[in-house]
Amino acid sequence: MLAANPSLAPKPWATASVPIKVLIADDSAVVRGLVARWIGEAGFTVVGTASNGRIAVEMMTRHDPDVVLLDIDMPELDGTEALPRMLAASPTVQVVMMSTLTTRNADISLKCLALGAVDYLAKPESNRGVTTSDAFRADLVERVRLFGAARARRRGPAPAPIAPGAAPSPMPAPAAPRPSPPVTLRPKARTGLAPRVLLVGASTGGPRAVGEMLEKIGAATLRRLPILIVQHMPPIFTAVFAEHLATRTGLVAAEGKADERLEPGRIYVAPGGRHMGLTGGAGREPVIRLDDGPPVNFCRPAVDVLFKDAAALFGGATLSVVLTGMGSDGTHGARALCEAGGAVLAQDEATSTVWGMPGSIAKAGLAQAILPLPEIGPALRAMITGQAA
Repeated sequence: MLAANPSLAPKPWATASVPIKVLIADDSAVVRGLVARWIGEAGFTVVGTASNGRIAVEMMTRHDPDVVLLDIDMPELDGTEALPRMLAASPTVQVVMMSTLTTRNADISLKCLALGAVDYLAKPESNRGVTTSDAFRADLVERVRLFGAARARRRGPAPAPIAPGAAPSPMPAPAAPRPSPPVTLRPKARTGLAPRVLLVGASTGGPRAVGEMLEKIGAATLRRLPILIVQHMPPIFTAVFAEHLATRTGLVAAEGKADERLEPGRIYVAPGGRHMGLTGGAGREPVIRLDDGPPVNFCRPAVDVLFKDAAALFGGATLSVVLTGMGSDGTHGARALCEAGGAVLAQDEATSTVWGMPGSIAKAGLAQAILPLPEIGPALRAMITGQAA
């Protein structure tokens, strides 16, 4: 995912009453040192660094970190072996996998997401690249902030020091869950058109959510229409993600290609680093278009690009869903879809890893329904088949 580079100065969360505790596991001393420095400068607390997975697992119980930055390739115990042991020791810990951009590491990272990691972060190919990449630093700090704050709130504030001879204070009650903001559902479109295409937009937490949703729709229903997916991912990852979807659904899935015709029952994934849209009209069948234009909403590929093109070509015959993810990508495109008579569904906050993208849709009043992830697939199946869920 291409993201804006926020200021690297200490942020307001650095003075929060609940410190965010971070454990760094990487076999490179250079990476450990740099990342630890960045984390500290951003106002978070580094509770430990480990050169291999075995040491990192041993530190889990002692330090109870909120976030673990876990490298894949390490001696003694690599990231894939350490991950399940970390989650067994602390089921709510937020583990972010880190790896260089290779097909092998992309495949391993996606498997780790299925095992319980919350996200992945692509490292530059060399230590020099890590040292000079402001984008990598900004993405890393943002993930620590995002996942650490959520876990630290559940953990509650650290107890105040007890003065000599004073009675200990009672433990504070856990923080009450934040109430969801009021949202207005958009009325069901009355175009009467059967869906001709299914669009999916997702980001953080999306790989696992997209796969689960498609499974719940079912291959028989998915074979009725083409499925186009924009998942915020870097190059290489998107091709591997498509392979994972093919294995999970039994359908043909691949990165979309320029001028490729849409066929029912095929999954088209936007290639990392390129926008995927649609073109057609004037008697032409819709085909995929790819472009290397500037990021939209700091993202390339961007959900907005696909949604706006589909609104122009398919109008009220468009069915779309926005799943978990950071930011607000997809909101402008969803508005275009709604104005054209299409349907937009959004994942609810409770089941989203990050309620950024679907939350933006919901708050803008563009969602026809806001549903927990397990209910989205059956709802889409009913809309595609015209039968009750």
